[in-house]
Amino acid sequence: MKTNRQKIGILGERKAQAYLKRRGYQILECNYRTKGGELDIIAKQQDCIVFVEVKTRTNEEYGTPAEAVSVYKQRHMLKSARYYLLQFDRELECRFDVIEVVLKKQGLFWHATVNHLKNVMQ
Repeated sequence: MKTNRQKIGILGERKAQAYLKRRGYQILECNYRTKGGELDIIAKQQDCIVFVEVKTRTNEEYGTPAEAVSVYKQRHMLKSARYYLLQFDRELECRFDVIEVVLKKQGLFWHATVNHLKNVMQ
């Protein structure tokens, strides 16, 4: 059984996927796992592979969601991205994005505010 925290994370990832699709991104993979870590979303925008970390919060009491993407997490994203690119022999340009999702409960439903930070790692 999933914890409330896991359910919030899953909802945030779904909101991020819908956001990207509405903007013309093609979703290639979700929750892509390697020994080095996990990539929440791998998408394609024109000729660019976009590796997306989704961070979801219900408040910003402890900072913005993007502030939770540590250097440690960034290293794992890089390792997983390299593996993905080698596995699929992709020679496209790539970038790393963070999508922040802040959820607010409104009655029975969650309202999401989405903030897309592009090219967060150089």
